[in-house]
Amino acid sequence: MGCAAAWALAARGAEVTLYEQFELDHARGSSHGRSRIVRYAYPDPYWVAFAREARHGWAELEAESGEMLLELHGLVELAPSQELSSGPALEAAGVSFAYLTAEQARGRGLAVADGWTVLHEPTGGIVHADRARRALLAAAERRGARVEAGSRIDSPDDLDADAVVVTAGSWVRRFAPDLPVRVTRETVAYFRHAGPPLPSLVEVSPETRGHQMYALRDPLHGLKAGVHHAGAEADPGEPGEPDPALVARAAAWVRERLPAVDPEPVAAETCLYTTTPDERFVLERRGRVVIGSACSGHGFKFAPAVGRRLAQLVFA
Repeated sequence: MGCAAAWALAARGAEVTLYEQFELDHARGSSHGRSRIVRYAYPDPYWVAFAREARHGWAELEAESGEMLLELHGLVELAPSQELSSGPALEAAGVSFAYLTAEQARGRGLAVADGWTVLHEPTGGIVHADRARRALLAAAERRGARVEAGSRIDSPDDLDADAVVVTAGSWVRRFAPDLPVRVTRETVAYFRHAGPPLPSLVEVSPETRGHQMYALRDPLHGLKAGVHHAGAEADPGEPGEPDPALVARAAAWVRERLPAVDPEPVAAETCLYTTTPDERFVLERRGRVVIGSACSGHGFKFAPAVGRRLAQLVFA
């Protein structure tokens, strides 16, 4: 989000310096890794519109960088019923999708529980996360932005600037201690899959009615999978290890839903979620400070739109 905000601010002629407390490309926050899901499939029209806004930004970045950042091989959403799926919101927004039969789902490499709704969004897929993050940073630098890695900022008062944009992820309470956010350390697991890319996959929980399990293409091993919002609360300043129970849970789900994938995990890692009670983002201005956190575990796909909105707040 910081790189996206810097890109948007520099495009508007601002003099921009980015401060990163760790080294570039570190794995201690929420933005590392090779891939993230992109989709329009949300049951809430607000997020569908937000995702559309972001998709325009990704296209602009691809054109500017000359790199392929999105890989749109489709997304499948599994839901207990059509009413709990993203279908109504997608239909209202005019986004193309189709409901698949169980046989059609099997043709896409998926095993579906009896009676479940299978929604296929052909415009879903992945964003190459590390590549996209570097492309955002490079685009900002081409417009004159400066980067200072290994530079920890503890207070906006440390900076002589007209505006300070805080995209500190799980460290956001250092700058806004009143934000009602919860920091958790989540676990993702990797699995071997050598065939053609499978569609990204999200499964809706009958209990919470939210997306619970997910899988997506990983450019190295073939597949990445995890349990959404299942990690324990964590101190972002402390190192953490993958949770073996969550790795086992992801492996069991992969074995059940994706029969063409080797269900034996080959690697696992962690990332941090910083979540608000309603899982919406915090995008607000407080004096000269603009806050762009938290992203509640589903923010990466929105990065270009978030960066643009933060820049608008700076110039408001």
